[in-house]
Amino acid sequence: MKKASAKKVVRRGSVRRRHRHSVYVIELDPAIYNSARFRKANPDHDLTKPCVYVGCTGLTPEQRFEKHKAGIRANKYVQRFGLRLLPKLYAYANPMPYDAARDMEVELAIALREQGYAVWQA
Repeated sequence: MKKASAKKVVRRGSVRRRHRHSVYVIELDPAIYNSARFRKANPDHDLTKPCVYVGCTGLTPEQRFEKHKAGIRANKYVQRFGLRLLPKLYAYANPMPYDAARDMEVELAIALREQGYAVWQA
């Protein structure tokens, strides 16, 4: 006789997935402020604060930044003007579920804009 396997069969709908989505903030070159569209979106920009891009991803923020710079599903502003990630502005919140990341992307962009950052969020 065979012994019953100790493996547990779990239905797909009940599998608890680990949180894998993240928000991220990328510092943009100040030259982006020469773009009329960017300036119009940030009329109250504090010149002492950097210009930033806020996004969310299922990759790590580092992987997503590399893809932006390589032109893979890239935001044109990040591809042209992206300088570096600013983890001190987002690392406290990661990782999270997809829905939370989508909401946090918007909330973080609004909060940074209220603090005087020039923000682009797509």
